Amino acid sequence: MFLKILGVIHLVVEQHLHLKEEAGEYLEASTLEEIIRKYSQFINFNIYLWKSKVVKEEVPDDDASEEKKTDETEKKTDDDAAVEDDKEEEKKSKTKTVDKTVWDWELMNESKPIWQRKSSEVTDDEYHAFYKSFAKDSDAPMIYSHFTAEGEVTFKSILYVPKAAPFDLFSNYNKKTDAIKLYVRRVFITDNFEEMMPKYLSFIRGVVDSDDLPLNVSRETLQQSKLLKVIKKKLVRKALDMLKKISPDDYTAFWKEYGTNIKLGVIEDSANRTRLAKLLRFSTSLSKDKLISLTEYVERMKPKQEHIYFISAMSIEEAEKSPFVERILRKGYEVLYLVDPVDQYCMQSLPEYEGKKFQNVAKDGLELDKSNTKKEEEKKHLEKLYEPLLTWLKEKLGEKISDAKISDRLVQTPMALVASQWGYDGNMERIARAQAYQKSGGDATMNYYLNQKKTLEINPRHPLIKDLLRRVEDSKDDKTALDLANVMVEAATLRSGYDLKDSAGFADRIESMLRRAMGISLDEKVEDEPVDEETDAKPDTKEDENVIDDDDDTNKQSTTVCLLET
Repeated sequence: MFLKILGVIHLVVEQHLHLKEEAGEYLEASTLEEIIRKYSQFINFNIYLWKSKVVKEEVPDDDASEEKKTDETEKKTDDDAAVEDDKEEEKKSKTKTVDKTVWDWELMNESKPIWQRKSSEVTDDEYHAFYKSFAKDSDAPMIYSHFTAEGEVTFKSILYVPKAAPFDLFSNYNKKTDAIKLYVRRVFITDNFEEMMPKYLSFIRGVVDSDDLPLNVSRETLQQSKLLKVIKKKLVRKALDMLKKISPDDYTAFWKEYGTNIKLGVIEDSANRTRLAKLLRFSTSLSKDKLISLTEYVERMKPKQEHIYFISAMSIEEAEKSPFVERILRKGYEVLYLVDPVDQYCMQSLPEYEGKKFQNVAKDGLELDKSNTKKEEEKKHLEKLYEPLLTWLKEKLGEKISDAKISDRLVQTPMALVASQWGYDGNMERIARAQAYQKSGGDATMNYYLNQKKTLEINPRHPLIKDLLRRVEDSKDDKTALDLANVMVEAATLRSGYDLKDSAGFADRIESMLRRAMGISLDEKVEDEPVDEETDAKPDTKEDENVIDDDDDTNKQSTTVCLLET
């Protein structure tokens, strides 16, 4: 069929579809409208649907009762205007409003894809309205990015960051999401591609439209397309670039909503780890109320500082009171406070930043006075002076510690337990033990790390350590010295963030020390409680006698002994 319009001949194609009986739902206008709006809302050609709609219409009121005729002589008047008014009233009273169903062609895809326009031609209001429409969100987005990617594959896209994270962001972390809608030549393909965005960026909403992808293949085949993988890679880069452009004022709100996602990205996405590291924010010893970036930390580092120092704790208050930061803070170094459970895993995946390695101040390997010759000589002198005590501690407490040494990090605390370079510090142990998915009996690797012995570091300037050295030099078998050492090590265990394995023994030793301090004998017993004959239970001897077998001589003898004792 050909149609000539304005001198131009157009080919008109008419198609007839025959549906099976079970496909009758596709004859419903509502079903057709839903399909058209979902898959073809943005195609270049107009789509019309033959639809019915209800309109209001005035019709004569045939059911109204006829008015009685009146005597024309009595109604006659000289006022022509009055006569005309009566006629109008008569006409109105004889009509009524009814609903009428009419059929007409209705345009289904009047919305045009704004991503096909230049970004300079689209206003913020249009971007926001489009986001609210397709994302079903009543709030405007926090930020958006409209771009065209060229190269091996060309596509246009708009990405949005919602103002608030969805309530099920992490409960659905490993599930497919419909956050990114894929179009091919303006035809909607799917919003359920696996990992169109990596899991940690699942909160980003947007559309992708490409003319280079095949349109006449199955979605399963398209998902394996090499071009689609290129699109995924470019989308991640563009998304991270968009996040970098968030203003400092808005970034605090962004970090509150999506900070954990960025840390998970550092763990999961090795290809973009460096880019993600620039988005990290932490509290520090010099900035407890305002989060700072790692770039800001590096810019504030002291001359000749080789490491980025951090400590992991349950809260900022706990981190500030940790014995591990005493000397490092006194020297004026800035320390990152890691108070989120995922922070430890994040740091394990990020060994360095801008050439500066990370150093956990609660682990072995901290060297603050390495280049100070005078300090090194002083330390060697202290190691020689305290060698008897260090050797004694390793002998007497070998079941609790792996080694004993002079500390470089303690100032006010007498002792601290330090994890090995590859071991778990106190906070990491608490996190590991709290894992709900641990199997009964524990994992072999996990148990290895959890049961590792720690290095005991002592503060040679502390009066308790000095007194302990004196006692050991006087007698290596001094029981008071051993009790004191045990209590100090257990107190150091708690201060260092670890759990006590023998909390009852620790309580007993504390009680013994309190007795000595108060002049109470260790052998003095607790006073017996007076017996209340009415409330205290008494043995039922009659019942016991009934249980005894008279033929059993042994039972008879036992009964006699019991009676005599009574």
